[in-house]
Amino acid sequence: MISREIYEEAIFRAICRGSAVIAPDVCRAFEKAIEKEGRPAAREGLEKTYESIKLSAERRNPACPDTGWPIFYFKVGNECELEGGFMALEEAVRNAVRRATREGFLRATMKHPLTGYDPGDNIGNNIPDFTYQFVPGKDIEITYVAKGGGSECFGGTRHRVVAFADGIRGIEKFVIDSFVEATRSGGICPPNILGIGIGGTANIAANLAKEAACLRTVGSHNPDELFRRIEEDLYTSLNKLGVGVMGVGGDTSVFAVNVEYAYTHIAGICVAISSNCMVARRGSVHVGADGSVRDMESPNWFEGR
Repeated sequence: MISREIYEEAIFRAICRGSAVIAPDVCRAFEKAIEKEGRPAAREGLEKTYESIKLSAERRNPACPDTGWPIFYFKVGNECELEGGFMALEEAVRNAVRRATREGFLRATMKHPLTGYDPGDNIGNNIPDFTYQFVPGKDIEITYVAKGGGSECFGGTRHRVVAFADGIRGIEKFVIDSFVEATRSGGICPPNILGIGIGGTANIAANLAKEAACLRTVGSHNPDELFRRIEEDLYTSLNKLGVGVMGVGGDTSVFAVNVEYAYTHIAGICVAISSNCMVARRGSVHVGADGSVRDMESPNWFEGR
């Protein structure tokens, strides 16, 4: 049985790492973009942002002043035994979020949606958010994601239903139009990691889009050839827009386009986008049944599904 002390400390560790240390795949995306960027202003913007990212890791400071929503994904072995069970796990998350806020790894950004009441610790109704996936085994993998307010609120998330008659062309048109409108609003910070959910109900498509944006590594591809082709087409098309870093113009407008899908109803195709900022923050830890804890470079969310 994994003790509460061990998994609560592991959760706190994931938050701290996710707040301050940008994952290697995102760092490689920065390096690739800097190398190929043809516009001096855009290259300078990428270089300065990348330097800031490295300093954040060195000094253990938040990589962005917007520390976002506290979102957690749990990949749980079917035979995993946690002291106190899953209710204790969720309370441990709340304790870890409070501690991370108190120690400066998170800013107090969560408020009541109508009154504006700020509890000061990022804990409230339905926040933090929890998503579970159950797999064979006895271990648990915990991923913390900081979903930024701009990329979530100001156009970075959108949804519509596309008719079957419009097919892939209709899906891609919606994504491109949405990216242009979201970028124009100034709420998102390109180059983005763009997640796309196709199929299911509206909430299923939105959840898939968020997972694709936040949990897929840059450079990965959907194993289904049809969806991989959509990823590649949109990656090429969006970068041809010339939006560049923070909209100043440039060769890289998106670091990646990641598509996930669900089967859908014959009535139509739900499509959703979820934009993740260039400082795509996530922290993952693996907690073994023997109480061992190790950091993970990738959330490993889609493997084995």
